[in-house]
Amino acid sequence: MLEGQPLDGLKRAAARLSSRYRQELRDGSFHINDSLAAKAYLAARLPATYAAIRAAYEMISQARPDFAPENFVDIGAGPGSALWAATDCWPKIKSAVMVEASDAIRNVGRHLSGRLALPTEWIDGNLIKVLPKIAPASLVTIAYVLDEIEPHQIDASIDKLWALTLDTIVVIEPGTPAGWNRILAARDRLLSNGAHLIAPCPHASDCPLARPDWCHFSRRVARSKMHRLVKDADVPWEDEKYIFVAASRFAGEVPQARIIAPPHGSGGVIRLKLCQSDGTAGEPTFSKRDGATFKWARRANWGDGQERDGQ
Repeated sequence: MLEGQPLDGLKRAAARLSSRYRQELRDGSFHINDSLAAKAYLAARLPATYAAIRAAYEMISQARPDFAPENFVDIGAGPGSALWAATDCWPKIKSAVMVEASDAIRNVGRHLSGRLALPTEWIDGNLIKVLPKIAPASLVTIAYVLDEIEPHQIDASIDKLWALTLDTIVVIEPGTPAGWNRILAARDRLLSNGAHLIAPCPHASDCPLARPDWCHFSRRVARSKMHRLVKDADVPWEDEKYIFVAASRFAGEVPQARIIAPPHGSGGVIRLKLCQSDGTAGEPTFSKRDGATFKWARRANWGDGQERDGQ
């Protein structure tokens, strides 16, 4: 879709998109309001948003290994990043409904999803106004959308999405302090509706982190040649910071703890920042004397969960 597109136009459009996202503009205009902006999103943002969504889904599949959604709803679907991530994680999905208010990016998503061998319906809809009539689905996702609405609208938006959820809902935001605050608001609202937290939190207590600290994760993304050119980047990769909450109408196997920062240490000593199932956070140190737990800590990465048996 990017073949033959002048690079200068893509770069300018990508810069405008980046500026709008960083400023979290809510001026009544779509971030992606024409075909050039849509193509710039494909070049500059799609790889990273896909990677973050796919990583979130992986944590869900670990907590709910029996979860096999048959139908999928994505609100604010963009070009279909979550659709590709969902069908990669759960290949048995049988149908999808994609709701997107921007004509430009919805048309791109419809075109791309034609490569998938499952019925996919693309619908014009706006979460804040009136959503079209949609059948509830076993998996509902809203990714990188809450930053486009006012904070006081989050509770009502989550209520709408929870009403559409037969099993599991996933809310994903940029891994910034502001994104974390929005996820905390969504988390609180889901808990008040009786939802079970599935990931990444290993507990349903108040978040133990205090500002200026915040919870987030990171996914390293390889940049294609076009990706580097559009961003004027020399490094062949970027780290996408993200934060999410997944909740379900059914309980899952939450870990004993979750690693919420890059591990530190080497050799015989490893220090991990953990959010723990008792509702606390800490940075314990593990050494060879800890046996199997140390072996796990030495292999563990940011975002990994510690199973109940310490592995």
